[in-house]
Amino acid sequence: MPKDTGFRFPRDRADERELLIEWLDFLRGAVLRNISGVSEEDAHRRPDGKLLPLLGIVNHLVGVERRWIDGGMLGGPIERTEDEFFPGPELFVAEVTRAYEDRAEKTNRVVRELPLDTPSSREEATTLRWVLLHLINETARHAGHADAVRELIDGSTGE
Repeated sequence: MPKDTGFRFPRDRADERELLIEWLDFLRGAVLRNISGVSEEDAHRRPDGKLLPLLGIVNHLVGVERRWIDGGMLGGPIERTEDEFFPGPELFVAEVTRAYEDRAEKTNRVVRELPLDTPSSREEATTLRWVLLHLINETARHAGHADAVRELIDGSTGE
């Protein structure tokens, strides 16, 4: 994933795989723009005590991609804990940002190596194409969530 996806809207293209990756990268960029420039304190903050902290959103998305790609597609573990949503003070913005960028690179590499109709290692009715669309959906939902959290913190969004 490019370090700065900027505001480049995905282009239509004949290659379905690259189109889907481009959409996922675009949405990842929106998430990362929301956490960029916030203090460590604000990254852990839960506005109104109800929303997830920005750090938790990014940390969760790292886990989502790991579970679906390494777990669902490649047969690895798929465990999830609620702790990923509410990381402690030992997790920092730079660390979670780097983890998300690394995870994105690994996800994109796997997506480019396997046919889109590859069945999940867990369930044959679920293909890599479905998993990729699910990741796009999950990332889009959390990008909007991160917009709301960031706007409540300092009035800006990751658009």
